[in-house]
Amino acid sequence: MATAFETKADDAQAAAERAVREDLAACYRLAHHYRMTDLIATHISARLPGEEERILINPFGSLFHEVTASNLVEVTVDGDVRTSGGVINPAGYLIHSAIHAARPDVQCVMHTHTAAGVAVSAQEHGLLPISQQALVVGRRLAYHDYEGVALIEAERATLKRDLADKDVLILRNHGLLTVGRTVGEAFWLMMQTQRACEIQIAALSGGAPVRLLDERLQQLVHEQTYNYGGQPNGALDWIALRRDLDRTAPDYRD
Repeated sequence: MATAFETKADDAQAAAERAVREDLAACYRLAHHYRMTDLIATHISARLPGEEERILINPFGSLFHEVTASNLVEVTVDGDVRTSGGVINPAGYLIHSAIHAARPDVQCVMHTHTAAGVAVSAQEHGLLPISQQALVVGRRLAYHDYEGVALIEAERATLKRDLADKDVLILRNHGLLTVGRTVGEAFWLMMQTQRACEIQIAALSGGAPVRLLDERLQQLVHEQTYNYGGQPNGALDWIALRRDLDRTAPDYRD
C-alpha cells in the first residue's frame, strides 16, 4: 500500500506532466494560429519531468490545430514509444530526440518550414543584422547544413555539433529551429526569428541597399534582451498567449 508521501509525490509528478502536456498542446495551437505550419510536417517537442529521458511529440498525421494535451505521444530519447498506438514521424523524432539528448537544459524544441524561414535559410549570407528582431536572436544563432530528409543517424552528431550551446538554429535550405528552457521561451524565440526573416525578405525585395547594424549594437541588444527580467524570454508573453488561447480554443487542454 502506498504511503501518504508516495501518493503525494505521484500526484505532484502527474500534475507536472499534465502542465507540460498543456503547454506543448498550446504551442501547437499557437503555431497554427500564427501560420507556422506545413500540413502534418514539422514538430514541437517537450521534455517530460523525471529521471528517465522522455519527450512528448505530436501524433504523426495530425494537423497542429488537432493536437491536444491527451493525444500527444510519449517517446523515450532512445525511440521507445510509450503511448499505446502512438505513431511518430521518424524524421521529426531524429531531430528532436538528438537535441534533447545533447541539451539537458532544454525543455522544448520547435521546428518550422515557413516560407520566410526557408527563404532566409537559402540565402548565402543567412540572417542579416538589419532589425531589432534579428539582433535579439543574433548572438544565440547557429547554422546547420542540409543533409537530406532527417532519416540518417549520422545527422544526430552534426545537429549536436552545430547547435552546441545556441538557442536558434537555421537549418540551411530547410527552415528554422529554436530551443527553450520553457515551452514559452522556444515559442518566443521562434516568433522573433520568424519576424526577423519576414523583415529581411521584405527589405531585400525592395532592391535598395540595407543598413547593417554594427557589432557594438548587436552585443548591446543581446545584453538588453537575454533573460529579460531575470527569467527565460517570453515568460510574460506566454501567460498572455495561454490566456488568449483559453478564450479562443480551450479544447487544447483536452
